Amino acid sequence: MSQKLTTLNDVAALAGVSYQTVSRVINNSASVAEKTRQKVFSAMETLNYIPNRVAQQLAGKQTYTLGLATIDLALHAPSKIASAVKKHADKLGYSVVISMAQTLDFLDVRKAINELLSQRVDGIVINIPLNQSQAMEIDSLYGETPIAFLDIDPEIPLLSIMTNSTEGAKKGARYLLELGHQRIALIQGPTSSISAQLRLKGWMEVLSSENIQPFCLLEGDWSAASGYRLGCEILAYQNRPSAILVANDEMALGVLRALHEAGIDIPHQISVIGYDDTDDSAYFYPPLTTIRQDFELLGCKATEVIIEHLSRRQDTTGALIRNIHQTILSTELIIRQTTGKHLPEDKANKSQLAQQLRQIAEQLSEL
Repeated sequence: MSQKLTTLNDVAALAGVSYQTVSRVINNSASVAEKTRQKVFSAMETLNYIPNRVAQQLAGKQTYTLGLATIDLALHAPSKIASAVKKHADKLGYSVVISMAQTLDFLDVRKAINELLSQRVDGIVINIPLNQSQAMEIDSLYGETPIAFLDIDPEIPLLSIMTNSTEGAKKGARYLLELGHQRIALIQGPTSSISAQLRLKGWMEVLSSENIQPFCLLEGDWSAASGYRLGCEILAYQNRPSAILVANDEMALGVLRALHEAGIDIPHQISVIGYDDTDDSAYFYPPLTTIRQDFELLGCKATEVIIEHLSRRQDTTGALIRNIHQTILSTELIIRQTTGKHLPEDKANKSQLAQQLRQIAEQLSEL
């Protein structure tokens, strides 16, 4: 369970003042005595409660430090993005502090952001899936700190940088239709992720345009283990699909293992398309057809955009400029060896038999 976040009431109790007084200090009201103001600042530091405006007052100057709030860095995409942000920030003269949310619970997300603000970062990149109300609340709570979101709906009027997940997913679905596939299983990412939602949207729009219903729709958690489990689940159907669309390469790796264990000939019996084009996907067996999104470019763009907003976040009157800007990066279909033309069942079975004979021959040659 997430720990309770420090509140203004906690600060007020420690400082020995009212909630309203703490609020006036945060809002820089001139009606608060300097001695009282310092007591509030001291309580905030003790409790690690440092909203952006207070952090700026305490720091007194720009720190040339960026914050990155992220989901699990054990996953490929977040780790690649984090690496790109750190490398590019270093080139531009900034250091990077990383805070990883322990869960997707909103209190944990806020805790990760507060941890970054406590270290007096100048701007923050958030690579955590957020719905509209959560993103808008973060913008309201921390609005004086430039924040770039990487996993929100592109329709939300905030500063965001992302790849075009919907169009990328459409490319994969269209390619399978061009190959003659109609029995297509879908393995989506967790519904909490806007990227997963947008990829599913792209798949469904293409299939619906051809009046095709998904063979099945299953939800994974981005891991290879979940892909393996769902791949086995798909194989348990009496009538199997001829193709599987998978929302990321790690889950696709698990799917490929499940198909191999069942003796399925890839791609002659079942084609598979992943998403991401991870460094390892070209070395899967067979090499994975996938949708490439450039994590290096995404991290670089996020760093550039946040630093650009730091340099022009105030107009000539000193008023804060609201950060509303979307950067959408393109994707690319990478065709490898896990996709092929849809074959009638008898030809697919012959292909499977041929593959089994080849495997037997290879085993005999090793004797």
